[in-house]
Amino acid sequence: MIVAHTPDADDAFMFYAMISGKIKTRLKIEHLIEDIETLNRMAFEGKLDVTALSVHAYAYLEDKYRILSAGASVGDGYGPIVVAKRDMELEGKRIAIPGRYTTATLLLKLALDDFDAVEMRFDRIIDAVKRGEVDAGLLIHEGQITYNMHNLVKVLDLWEFWYERTGLPLPLGVNVIRRDIPEEDQKEFLRVMKESIRYALENVEEAVDYAMKYSRGMSRELVKKFATMYVNEYTYEMPKSVVRAMEKMFDMAEKKGLLKKPKLDILF
Repeated sequence: MIVAHTPDADDAFMFYAMISGKIKTRLKIEHLIEDIETLNRMAFEGKLDVTALSVHAYAYLEDKYRILSAGASVGDGYGPIVVAKRDMELEGKRIAIPGRYTTATLLLKLALDDFDAVEMRFDRIIDAVKRGEVDAGLLIHEGQITYNMHNLVKVLDLWEFWYERTGLPLPLGVNVIRRDIPEEDQKEFLRVMKESIRYALENVEEAVDYAMKYSRGMSRELVKKFATMYVNEYTYEMPKSVVRAMEKMFDMAEKKGLLKKPKLDILF
């Protein structure tokens, strides 16, 4: 079984126990690590058995994958942000985005009516803003908490945009499993995923030690802060509020003509 996830501290944190063999299973699991937009695009080919996936991308992949109730990345009080060298009006500006299928990009399209999207890898965006290649940049992952170290300012907080309109947590990423995998194997992987997350939450320092491999220059304190921001009670088992939030996001996007709302199929 090919299990794909990102080279980010939060994914490393939640997958640590699984990767290190601390969770016993009859499944033969092979791990593949790529950035989230690469995984989104690979999922369109249906070759990944299990993968991290942007909630946005699921709208186009419901025929191939089911959502797992464990492993979601959910913002609650935080989320993607748009930064620039100075405060500005964003309508009509050139904004770097971390991939067309990322949930952050969908949120930006919900928040703005007109902007020039410049697609690039998430870890190039801060430098592109600093060099003036773009007017502003949409940040995901650790950039949300390190941007001020680069003398950039937050122009738009997409968590605030979302929460003011919905009052719900912000679902950004999910783990999905291929529909054609036998049901018993789907349930077994879900068990392993949940146990790996539980192990990380109960052994934070040990899991952070492993996540430091993907620190990208962050201090241990920041790695721990970022990992525990996005690996939490929502990650262990998706509550009804997160399901409602995904429904709401797709409703809003369909109303604005951005996509066709998918039917959510979640394995609990």
